[in-house]
Amino acid sequence: MQLKGLVKFFTVALILISLYQLSFTLIVRNVEKKTRAKAERLVKAEQPGTTGRELEKLVDARYDRLTDSMQGETILSVPLLKKYTYQQAKEQEMNLGLDLQGGMNVTLEVSLGELVRSMSNNPNDPALNKAIADANKAKANSQANFITLFGEAFKAANPDARMAYLFTKPSEKDITLNSTNDQVLAKINTEARDAVKRTYNVLLTRIDKFGVASPNINLDENKSIITVELAGVRNPERVRTYLQSTAKLEFFETYSNQELVNFLQPANDALAAYLSGAKIEDTAATQADTSTVATATTAADGSDTASLTSIMGGDKPANTTAAGGADSASLAMADAQKKNPLFAVWYPNVTQQGQVNQGPVVGLVAKKDTAKLNEYLNLDVVRNKFPNNVKFVYGAEEKADVRNPNAPLMLYALRTAPGGGAKLEGDRVTDARMDYNPLSGKPEVSMSMDVAGARTWKKMTGENTGRYVAVVLDDKVYSAPLVNGEIPNGNTSISGNFTVEDATDLANILKSGKLPAPARIVQEQVVGPTLGAESITSGFNAIILSFLAIFALMLLYYNTSGWVANISLVLNLLFTLGVLSALHATLTMPGIAGLVLGIGMAVDAHVLIFERIKEELAIGKTHEQAVIDGYKRSYAPVLDGHITSLITAIILFVYGLGPVLGFATTQILSLLISLFCGLLVSRLLKEMYMRNGRHFKYFTAVSRPFFNNARKYNFMGMRKVTYIIVAAVVLAGVAAIFNGFDYGVEFAGGRSYTVKFDKTYEVGNIREKLHNYFGEYPVVKTIGTDNQVNITTAYLIENPNPETEQIVQAKLHEGLTKEGFIPAGTSLETFNSNYVQSSQTVLPTISDDLIQGAKMATILSLLAISIYIFLRFRKWQYALGTFASLIFDVSATLAVFSFFRGVVPFALEIDQHFIAAILTVVGFSMNDTVIVFDRIREYFRKKPNESNISVVNRAINDTLPRTIMTSLTVFLVVLILFIVGGEVTRGFAFAMLIGVITGTFSSI
Repeated sequence: MQLKGLVKFFTVALILISLYQLSFTLIVRNVEKKTRAKAERLVKAEQPGTTGRELEKLVDARYDRLTDSMQGETILSVPLLKKYTYQQAKEQEMNLGLDLQGGMNVTLEVSLGELVRSMSNNPNDPALNKAIADANKAKANSQANFITLFGEAFKAANPDARMAYLFTKPSEKDITLNSTNDQVLAKINTEARDAVKRTYNVLLTRIDKFGVASPNINLDENKSIITVELAGVRNPERVRTYLQSTAKLEFFETYSNQELVNFLQPANDALAAYLSGAKIEDTAATQADTSTVATATTAADGSDTASLTSIMGGDKPANTTAAGGADSASLAMADAQKKNPLFAVWYPNVTQQGQVNQGPVVGLVAKKDTAKLNEYLNLDVVRNKFPNNVKFVYGAEEKADVRNPNAPLMLYALRTAPGGGAKLEGDRVTDARMDYNPLSGKPEVSMSMDVAGARTWKKMTGENTGRYVAVVLDDKVYSAPLVNGEIPNGNTSISGNFTVEDATDLANILKSGKLPAPARIVQEQVVGPTLGAESITSGFNAIILSFLAIFALMLLYYNTSGWVANISLVLNLLFTLGVLSALHATLTMPGIAGLVLGIGMAVDAHVLIFERIKEELAIGKTHEQAVIDGYKRSYAPVLDGHITSLITAIILFVYGLGPVLGFATTQILSLLISLFCGLLVSRLLKEMYMRNGRHFKYFTAVSRPFFNNARKYNFMGMRKVTYIIVAAVVLAGVAAIFNGFDYGVEFAGGRSYTVKFDKTYEVGNIREKLHNYFGEYPVVKTIGTDNQVNITTAYLIENPNPETEQIVQAKLHEGLTKEGFIPAGTSLETFNSNYVQSSQTVLPTISDDLIQGAKMATILSLLAISIYIFLRFRKWQYALGTFASLIFDVSATLAVFSFFRGVVPFALEIDQHFIAAILTVVGFSMNDTVIVFDRIREYFRKKPNESNISVVNRAINDTLPRTIMTSLTVFLVVLILFIVGGEVTRGFAFAMLIGVITGTFSSI
């Protein structure tokens, strides 16, 4: 094998990289497990009588505090490389999806209809509102953006009218009464793109507040869709409210550092006295990283900040010895922290010499200590030592600094107006943009306000000349400029040490204070941590059992050569997980299904090569030559099979959403790595073993008879019977469309809740009783165990109000408690935490988009594979045969899902997982078919005068062992996934089981 050294290098490198990358996950999980146990011990010691949900809440809160304080602690040291803190290791661990650890997935749609209304000079105009309503209706069945649809709807209803009369304003210079409709739409389009990006940026800053280690947020600008995944979040209601609320922009007067510094010592002394009689095992910040943060950072004006040692009472004691120095220093630090608990987490903004720095920054706080400082500042004994109108707010985090990733946050003291709010809010800002200072040429931000805002701003700046005002968005200070004088007209320039990017970002933030395009949740999925833990167990069991089954099968059928396949499979799984972790991809339960399926499909390359080697041995070649020719003649069919599967996986990746995207990602990686392991690594292993004259065995007592007798079947003699079977199945598939399907909530729209009861109830009884509360019959079906059901309802699904979710949950809770399905007196909170395992909401607008995407993905897959086959084999007959076999596979699956729903003891739903299964079946079927086609073409080239029937029969018979083995291995792993993989993937696995059978039939 050429390039043997390169293959060795990449194999060893991938092994080391994968092990290194996955080690972060193992170490972080171990540390978090110990920290969780510590949090539980502390809470039980402090609150011995607490149980149930209340205990869980207290443990969660203590766990969050402990992990916050660990951010800078080193938990992993790599020799000769670097040390990793908990925070750095956490960023490198493999991300688990919400279906594996619980959490929330939300899809928000930016309401561009509201944006158009806000831009109009007459928001109540009937023609305007009719065009908006028509555009919203058209959007359900169109891929065009909303503004284009709005323009088409307006023109259709008002063919001779000019749109400009609705959008001319004194403040709008780009639109005049002479503007054409295209010019008006261009301006609206520009504003729409900006509004969507501003909304996205606001949400980007907000998700940090949910305490999620690896939040994920994605923007689809064309559809104005924002997807947010918060794995591990524990308060879905807070997420709903916070994500859908308008950005809160405020302008505050500030206290200066000089004014506030004299309040710190009394507050610290009061806190120390308060804590002296309490258990404070984890009260103070951990010692690690504290002095480093304090001495490595500077104050707002560039002065050095005092070191923690000087703040806490001077240098280390003089009697510290070399041997016991570390212990003595630790004791001294612990004693200092006990006496100065406030200064342990709040570093005053003073120089090394104790001089008070100028400016609005009153201190620096390490990110890991913010939770502790917030707790202190909320204590009455501390609050009472500060002015009653002070509000403490952190500065927005700086962009990543490679030199100091643990840079602390600046702390500001804002001066609130009577009533506790700000004197001026963002709804008064009419425009903001990045500009250049005419004198210095440096970037700055220009801002305009309306009349009322200009009046307030004039008074506010006049009273604060020579002082600072703070620009605050969602309780984060983004800028605190110095006021040079009264600003009378509301037109303001904010200058500072800005880059162009900084100034642009600040301008967008100022404009975000008046978000004319609110975001509303159109799809939502909530998974409880219990269900997530069960999914992890199910997925792990499926992987282990699949490996054991395939290991045994390979050895039973291929003798010692089976070890090559087994080692290659282990490396395939290791490399896939390692690359997923390195790419910071999210592993979901469908992703685990992709891994399990990848194990089965990765066998295909080895089976194909081994069968070809066996054929070469059967005609008398030596082992060395048989291996060389076997690999050489397998390259083309292996590549063809993998490329057809890759086509469907890539299309699924493009059109899939949420968990299905994870499945597609995993499958793409698994297929690419399968090529590397199957063609190169396995060849390397063989040649290394055969170097000293040794060779593998390929036959066993089980496989030899089958190999010798597999060439005698007259498949072509059965073609007329096959035509009848195929026609019947295709007709059944067409009939299934008229018979109907059970659509999952993703495609049907509605709200779906998985509820686990204390005992088993008849689903028909639950459905009948809940009808009295919802006014319609919900769909109720058993999920997983007999006492766990899924309840889907369309109740209030058309109501866009944010509080609708709570209303529906409350109605479900009311119905189940009053009808005796859950104990009377169970609170809504207990119901949601103990009984509801997961929930999902999909509004009709997004479900229509999902249906269109699913149809497009299926059609494109069929066409793309047919075109590839035509280009690869250069004959239309191959492409036609391919298309016919794929139509057969799809029709069979559709027919089973239509006519057997309600018959089998599990749900058969058409949803995204079903579409993933269909496309995977298409790829698998083609993988099989291409092998037969390739052999047919080979035989036609060798004997061009041989009859068609003879050539096709011989090709099918010669590839039959490979067809049976590949189908058997995939069927086996999918069956294991179906049995032990859990409810999340059961429908997918069932569709795959059908597909493996039909795919094998259609290939032959």
